[in-house]
Amino acid sequence: MASGTATAKPRRGGETPGRGRREPRPSWFPWLPGSRLGRLIIALNVLGLAILIAGALVLNELRQGLVNARIDSLTTQGELMASIIDQAATVGEPFPQMDPTNAGVVLQMLANPKTQRARLFDPSGRPVADSALVADRVEEKALPPARKRGETPMSLGLRTGRGSAATEAQAALKAEVAQALSGHPVAVLRRSETGERVVSVSIPIQRVQAVLGVLTLEANDVDQIIARERMAQVPFYLIAIAVSLASSLLLTQLIAQPVRRLARAADRVRLAGARAISLPDLAERDDELGDLTRSLEAMTQSLSERMDAIESFAADVAHEIKNPLTSLRSAVETLDLVTEPAARARLLKILQNDVQRLDRLVTDISNASRLDAELSRDEPKPFDLERLVADIVGLYQATAKPGEVRVALHRSGAGEPVMVQGREGSLGQVFRNLIDNARSFSPPGGEVVVAMQKAAGRVIATVSDSGPGIPAENLETIFQRFYTSRPKGAAFGGNSGLGLSIARQIVEAHGGTLQAQNRVVDGQVIGAIFLLFLPEAKA
Repeated sequence: MASGTATAKPRRGGETPGRGRREPRPSWFPWLPGSRLGRLIIALNVLGLAILIAGALVLNELRQGLVNARIDSLTTQGELMASIIDQAATVGEPFPQMDPTNAGVVLQMLANPKTQRARLFDPSGRPVADSALVADRVEEKALPPARKRGETPMSLGLRTGRGSAATEAQAALKAEVAQALSGHPVAVLRRSETGERVVSVSIPIQRVQAVLGVLTLEANDVDQIIARERMAQVPFYLIAIAVSLASSLLLTQLIAQPVRRLARAADRVRLAGARAISLPDLAERDDELGDLTRSLEAMTQSLSERMDAIESFAADVAHEIKNPLTSLRSAVETLDLVTEPAARARLLKILQNDVQRLDRLVTDISNASRLDAELSRDEPKPFDLERLVADIVGLYQATAKPGEVRVALHRSGAGEPVMVQGREGSLGQVFRNLIDNARSFSPPGGEVVVAMQKAAGRVIATVSDSGPGIPAENLETIFQRFYTSRPKGAAFGGNSGLGLSIARQIVEAHGGTLQAQNRVVDGQVIGAIFLLFLPEAKA
């Protein structure tokens, strides 16, 4: 339904009174999403992940540093012990040999069985001494599970997996010793016979080029170090979990609850008959939810204004139709009582005029009610406005009868097309309404002049007549619905008062303005002029 009472320039979509849509701020990181909430979601999720990654990197590097430091410590200690064993437990010249007894005594004196295990191997790889076997200490170990009847120790070891682990540990130790017997120190991280991870360093005992044996030092505190490192990671895990929970709660507060509030406000509009959504705290937000809230407020406000316009339009229509209907009823009721032919002819003329007026009203009301739908259905396109107006003026000139008001077109002198963005049918209706209005006020034999020019990025079209002009207090009221102020002697019922209202509504829907002024020469009003301003479009 058309709302012909609106004379102000319509607001753009998404704007509310006093609060327009905010322009997007330039982004310093164009590869990030253009969404403020999207960037917030990404940042909060990446933050928790970054904490975990940073903790893992730091602790992994710390773990590797601890292992390397343990290897360096064992290597330094092993080289010192190998040098002492070489000096104190080596006999024979020029073919030196290691004395197993003295080497075992030296090993027992130098080894520290509380933190490490020292072993001594001869040149053939056979064990010579072991600090774990001669140390004066009690080693605590969990007892193996009880054997079943008929089960051998070997089968028990296979069933529990310890036998294979010990075999693999012995093989790894043998390979390490064999590699050290080649004359190069070896440092590895491997499993012991009990399944524990140990840092092992094997140092060859050499006299010149001869390898007299291998000293192996094992530190079995790696698992304790790793366990402490894992415990050190717990704060990072807890922080990451806390950040994730906090981000989830924050996103709930920032997104889920506002969306729920918007949904409830929309339900109030739908179910409770509210006219508009009003959530000022959300509308002030500088993000997508703020844009959505402002758009919903503007939409519901527009719908409320449209409903008010429909109610007002319906009341005006009822009032305007009631007048000719009342006249018709009075004339019909009087017709049976009148017997004089002249009086009956006057009553029939009144009936005919009232019927014409009703027909004109119904036609214009129908056009006004379809106006919004037609404007929303047709897609605006650039076209030459001067060519359209020339066709309309040409049609008036072709159908004009002698003595009627003439219509003339004054073209722009540039000779270039006058391009506007809009709908040809709707703007054509504007010029027809303005020309018809100007002709109705012009005296017989007068002239209506349509002119057009371009200035400052706008197209200015004028429609002027030579009639009595417009009272100064009515320069705006003439655009109201059903307002009529016809010259004396005009045909009764020939105008509905909707033509100028429809014309202004169409022009404002195209982003333009329509005004009315008087033509004054030497202080005398010589007619009226309508000025139509439209944005110019590029050809």
